[in-house]
Amino acid sequence: MDALIEASGVAKTYRTRDGEPLVALKDISFAVAPRQFVSIVGASGSGKTTLLNILAGLIPKSAGEIRIRGVPVEGPQADIGYVFQQAVLLPWRTVIENLMLPVEVMGLPRPESRTRALALLDLVGLGGFAERYPYELSGGMQQRVAIARALVYDPALLLMDEPFGALDAMTRESLNLELLRIWHERRKTVVFVTHSIPEAAFLADRVVVLTPRPGRIADIIEVDLPRPRHLDMMQTDQFGRYTSRIRVLLGQRGEGGLE
Repeated sequence: MDALIEASGVAKTYRTRDGEPLVALKDISFAVAPRQFVSIVGASGSGKTTLLNILAGLIPKSAGEIRIRGVPVEGPQADIGYVFQQAVLLPWRTVIENLMLPVEVMGLPRPESRTRALALLDLVGLGGFAERYPYELSGGMQQRVAIARALVYDPALLLMDEPFGALDAMTRESLNLELLRIWHERRKTVVFVTHSIPEAAFLADRVVVLTPRPGRIADIIEVDLPRPRHLDMMQTDQFGRYTSRIRVLLGQRGEGGLE
């Protein structure tokens, strides 16, 4: 199967205020097949968000090449949905109006887009909340709205930057299951950035493990767990072997920086 995403020799170097080079990413090469769920995990400062932003065309790479569907990425892509660490909802707009914002920006037909937006609210379990305002929603509900908004124009690729990192553990587990259900129904290609080793292994078909800065690929772990997945899988020896392997790659021994 042809890859949806191909990254080859990607690097990113920033300049400090003193003009010194700061290498964030170096020699990143990997591919993502259509409809795969890929997690990217690494310590703070390993370049996870930088890599995601390069994939989205939001920031330029310093070297290498990114191709999506065989086309080089040189700027923002219309066929990519992005879910940020925070829901970033406009407080003066209702839930449905927030969902319709990308439709307005992209000039898409409103009636059919509104129908799709309402269907997505049903999909994320918020069918009765279209006319509510963000302040009336919990943090988890706001992130569900953000996921629905990222899907409203039917992108082929969904990029997610630690979308559940600020939520409590129970809400996070619930939304992990919800995300897998949505992914199974919509079969989008997903690239998901996280600090959490268990979350990375539980969600993904493959886990890309980044080294500390400059971020390089330490390894790509194939996660051979059956789908659909359930939380009890986290208690199995097989799951434990995956998380232990990722911890070893990250230099973790059960203490410090990552879950």
